[in-house]
Amino acid sequence: METHPLYGELKITRKKSGYSRGKNGYEHILFATLNILIEEGYNSISFRNIAKACDMNVGNVNYYFSSKQELIRQLLEAIIGHYEDEFDKSLDQDGIAAEDRLRAYITIVLEDIKTKKTTRLFPELWVLANQDSFVADRVEALYRRARTYLNKIILDLNPDLPAKERETLALFLSASMEGMTTFAGYNKPWADHMELIINITTKSFLDLVKNITVNDISALSNSKKS
Repeated sequence: METHPLYGELKITRKKSGYSRGKNGYEHILFATLNILIEEGYNSISFRNIAKACDMNVGNVNYYFSSKQELIRQLLEAIIGHYEDEFDKSLDQDGIAAEDRLRAYITIVLEDIKTKKTTRLFPELWVLANQDSFVADRVEALYRRARTYLNKIILDLNPDLPAKERETLALFLSASMEGMTTFAGYNKPWADHMELIINITTKSFLDLVKNITVNDISALSNSKKS
């Protein structure tokens, strides 16, 4: 893991080709890009601005990354990798009950929402995903991989729930937490209520996941038709 003093960790996989030209060049560029994305927005990301932030010339940036898309791809992979490692460390340990894994998942996600990186980065990516199919694919991949942990937890807590309903429930839980970014993220009006939000989320999610049945969902659908 590589650490930025303001924005925490990224799981950076060093490129074999060209890395010898500068021990920290590859990481430096990725963190500079992350900084620009958070502080100034996606439209400010250019090789020229990145080179200036890294105190190098544009050719050096282009040496490590052949295009802006490749650079964004590597940055998002580093972000995804960090979250996967966090989930692995907290959720995939033997002997941890499913309820405790769900509590841990909720805490990881909502505590992360409080950080400046997450509050600034993800809304920027959500907007950009509506305009750029490449970014949309990478963002969906990030959330899809994160939801695999929720799917496993739901399966353990409610093994009778069919796969389609389980996956949709995981989507609902994930989206419900991500929506808190607007209200309780970094410097947001409800940021100081996060501990209470975590407790409410844990209680409501546990009740929902353990008790919902496919018949409950079907009954709600049928009531709309009648």
